[in-house]
Amino acid sequence: MTILPLNPAENSSPEALIAFLAQCQLAAKRAGRAQLVSISLEIDALDPLAVLESIFEPGERHFYVERPAEGFAVAGAEAVLSFSASGLERFAECQRFIDETLANTLAVGPQSAAFSGPHFFTAFSFFDVVEAAESFEAASVFVPRWQVALANGKTTAVANLLVEADSPLEALAERVWRARKKFGSFDYSAPDFQEAPPATPTTIREVGGEGAYAESVRRAVERIEAKEFEKIVLARAKDITASQPLHPLRVLNGLRQRFADCYAFSVANGRGQSFIGASPERLLRVSDGQLLTEALAGSIRRGATASEDAALGTALLRSEKDRREHEFVLQSITRRLEPLGVKLDFPSSPALRRLANVQHLHTSVRAALPDGVRLLDALARLHPTPAVGGKPRAAAVPRIRELEAFPRGLYAGALGWVDARGNGEFFVGLRSALIDDATARLYAGAGIVAGSWPEKEFTETELKFRAMQDALLG
Repeated sequence: MTILPLNPAENSSPEALIAFLAQCQLAAKRAGRAQLVSISLEIDALDPLAVLESIFEPGERHFYVERPAEGFAVAGAEAVLSFSASGLERFAECQRFIDETLANTLAVGPQSAAFSGPHFFTAFSFFDVVEAAESFEAASVFVPRWQVALANGKTTAVANLLVEADSPLEALAERVWRARKKFGSFDYSAPDFQEAPPATPTTIREVGGEGAYAESVRRAVERIEAKEFEKIVLARAKDITASQPLHPLRVLNGLRQRFADCYAFSVANGRGQSFIGASPERLLRVSDGQLLTEALAGSIRRGATASEDAALGTALLRSEKDRREHEFVLQSITRRLEPLGVKLDFPSSPALRRLANVQHLHTSVRAALPDGVRLLDALARLHPTPAVGGKPRAAAVPRIRELEAFPRGLYAGALGWVDARGNGEFFVGLRSALIDDATARLYAGAGIVAGSWPEKEFTETELKFRAMQDALLG
């Protein structure tokens, strides 16, 4: 990426913008290919979700995620560039797309600001290959036309343009100028996004039929006892048909308020479907050469009182089955990253991670990223973890589709972004739903190991369903 010594805030006029784009067009002619032009500005404080609500179009891609407890939120809408891939090399193919794009990128504005410059918003499905009727590709990447992010108390807006040798510069400049004026004086008093009464369900249907999940758990335990694998994660799905269309951003408002410690997210495919949720699990973060991941496995409900909550948490910490499940995940992270030369640092015992409706065993894992190893290299080795797949991965994961009654799509997939500096963050697509007009498919899963009881695993998934079902139906 080439960073140009131009301050957009000091060259703030339509004429200056057209002159700048003319320089970019000359660069495109010299290079013989289009240039991605990325303009970053620090602006007055905005709520990225409010901005996305104001420009939301069901026929456009968007990516939204925030984690209120960590004070960040980012929204990207409309695709100026996009790419998709499938198969075992999908991570490497996405990295090549990112590299080729950045080799032909011109950037202006404060590149040291959080979320400045072009970002590549990415969604990897659970499996390397998806089925024909699924809503999302096995791997999809897009660079948004508009991006607004809040981090460390500051707001950064980014406009990304594709400038070709014959692009109409006046039309491009007019589009950017209109957006700049809107973001510079955003009006919350007259939102384009109108509130609506909560939807009510007309039908709620277990995918696969009643009793199918318990039977799947029993079959999985038999295979575990036969030493085919040690652990497998099996999910359920529910299909809800509502009384009116379900707007993904309305649902997101409820999720972010209730689950401040989770990643509240919405990923739209540009064809009318959105995958939304409130995920508790970070898969991977890379920042300035430092890698952060975590083991999150083993769960129990929250208590109605402080005493009951503490008793349940203590029971989880002492649970042999849950400690074993957690250790599977931690061992897998270590084993998967070892070939990259990553030396991990983590505490000897897990702690409790308490969310609004459930508590988990949690271990934070840190490491310095070796030279030459990039975020997607590590992500390709980590995904899927035993927390959403199984152990051994090669034996357990291929059996999931056989035991589940539906394709997973982005459920338990890897969602996140990579920036121009190689930093980025990915989380796991959990506590989630696929929304399509007035229908929604909800997902929830549980880890099955030796000694798992179908009734207990069913109860655990019901607990995990509750957050999304409440958000969907008010």
